[in-house]
Amino acid sequence: MITQLQHADHELIQAAADVARTRCRGDNHTMAAAARAQDGRIVTAVNAYHFTGGPCAELVLIGAAAAQGVYELDTIVAVGDRDRGVVPPCGRCRQVLLDYFPALKVIVGEDDSVRTVLITDLLPESYVWADHQLEAE
Repeated sequence: MITQLQHADHELIQAAADVARTRCRGDNHTMAAAARAQDGRIVTAVNAYHFTGGPCAELVLIGAAAAQGVYELDTIVAVGDRDRGVVPPCGRCRQVLLDYFPALKVIVGEDDSVRTVLITDLLPESYVWADHQLEAE
């Protein structure tokens, strides 16, 4: 399902862009992410690049959100530093986001084609980890 951006989505993009512009420096931090919690709060984070494969901004955001008591996210966006704009999540992030938040909306696209899609649309026919776990007895 693809939807047009709402005012709150533009605010989310702006929040990520502000963090990318003010907090991303050098090669260690090049991406920022912002997510809106179910209660409306916005959580932000930056990636932690390292040659061994440091976490993307979206994954850092999941931990930052939990540290703030936010366990349900509604919408997420990633924005690149140096005014690169909205950047879609990588494959690893898509899988993790799906596993944590199966109803999550993700802002993707460039310039005039920026839109919101469901995480399940970014990973059709995907493996959902939680669906394959044994129930605790």
